[in-house]
Amino acid sequence: MISDFLYVAFGGAIGAMARYGISLLPIKSAFPILTLCTNFLGALVIGFVTGLASANPSFPQKWTLFLKTGVCGGFTTFSTFSLEALTLLEQHKYLPGISYILLSVVLCLAGVYAGRAVSMLLP
Repeated sequence: MISDFLYVAFGGAIGAMARYGISLLPIKSAFPILTLCTNFLGALVIGFVTGLASANPSFPQKWTLFLKTGVCGGFTTFSTFSLEALTLLEQHKYLPGISYILLSVVLCLAGVYAGRAVSMLLP
């Protein structure tokens, strides 16, 4: 049981460091593109991991905890997305705000779908 927490903790640390690394990319824009990319990548990875785990009953539960709960949980930034979307709307930047919300939802759903589909191609 305690080892499960360690798998999640180590994965979370890796995910958080990866998220921080992306935030350091020298891309400056009024549109929160780095958060959008982070959420899409996280959705792609979580889709892949869940698809792989579903298709392979022998896939270790510890790896699912490490990758899905830990890495993806530490990496994705839905709370940051929510804050940025609300801020854009509060600043009366309706087109960027609504675009950001719609693109985030559509791309992340597509990412989960694509990740699962790719995982099904593996032997």
